[in-house]
Amino acid sequence: MSLTANWSYPTAVRFGAGRISEIADACAAAGISKPLLITDRGLADMEITTRTLDLLEAAGLGRAIFADVDPNPNEKNAEAGVKAFNDGGHDGVVAFGGGSGLDLGKLVAFLAGQTRPLWDFEDIGDWWTRADADAIAPIVAVPTTAGTGSEVGRASVITNSETEEKKIIFHPKFLPSVVICDPELTVGMPNFITAGTGLDAFAHCVEAFCSPHYHPMSQGMALEGMRLVKDYLPRAYADGTDIEARAHMMSAAAMGATAFQKGLGAIHALSHPIGAIYHTHHGTTNAVCMPAVLQFNRPAAEGVLTQAAAYLGIEGGFDGFCAYVDQLNDSLGIPKTLKGLGIENPDIDRIVQGALKDPSTGGNPVEMTQDNTRELLLKIV
Repeated sequence: MSLTANWSYPTAVRFGAGRISEIADACAAAGISKPLLITDRGLADMEITTRTLDLLEAAGLGRAIFADVDPNPNEKNAEAGVKAFNDGGHDGVVAFGGGSGLDLGKLVAFLAGQTRPLWDFEDIGDWWTRADADAIAPIVAVPTTAGTGSEVGRASVITNSETEEKKIIFHPKFLPSVVICDPELTVGMPNFITAGTGLDAFAHCVEAFCSPHYHPMSQGMALEGMRLVKDYLPRAYADGTDIEARAHMMSAAAMGATAFQKGLGAIHALSHPIGAIYHTHHGTTNAVCMPAVLQFNRPAAEGVLTQAAAYLGIEGGFDGFCAYVDQLNDSLGIPKTLKGLGIENPDIDRIVQGALKDPSTGGNPVEMTQDNTRELLLKIV
């Protein structure tokens, strides 16, 4: 089976090894003639980035890059990115990298033409309608990790650096016009990033599958996304040059982010404030939270996770599924507690309050309260 395809769901996706060569054509398809490539500091000087800039420059599209992006991007990064975009007279963004580069790139394309401040567009009610949709610049997204799936998302997760809270900024036009998923770009990921991002994709699929909201298309996508992670994350972790495994993990990442239109849950509700306060890697934090959250959700999720276990070929129903997650985390070097992430004496009350305010709580199958969320958090400290 050839691992090359053109998809139009959820947006136009050019999938396959070597397809970064089509970056100039992708910009043309999106209506971009003077792109600003936005990525994080760690990727700025890497070969995959300079090669992409070479391709843009050779096509007459310039060589502009903005890389002042933190691992958990914030409003200061956004302000600097918007200034670079407007000062450079750019007409679109190539969002390049993992979740941080993709989220910040999408946000800059969104904000550059707006007159209202960033936090006016938080994902609350219909606040997204405050935006001037015609002023949103087109986006081409190029993921270089396989986890967040931000390349097919309609939102960005941005940290408020003053309050140390992660906020979700939403607009339907955050969805990139064209996505290039080239698994060759992920070959250089170190093992701990392969593990953390892969488990982020798995968490997206698990939480979407367990969410009580109705979205059968997302349900099916979440289930198959779990299978791809189960079959191919260990291979990608063991051999980073395994292009087949890398390709399937890119698919799983996009599937998870598409599936969680159905909802997320307590894993992300906890992970967001932990990451905002202590600057931990998002996917790895999700993985640390996952075993305890599965047990927390047992009263409402045992049936669906028993179904998932059967599909995945895991014996033992719900308990077998939980045992599999424990084994997978162990095999990928994931710590069992927040202390293993370097967090000593976490502010329990602050994390609980942040979790209860997080939009992800609405998709959890068990209602999260002050008492049970505190009890849950204490299991992972």
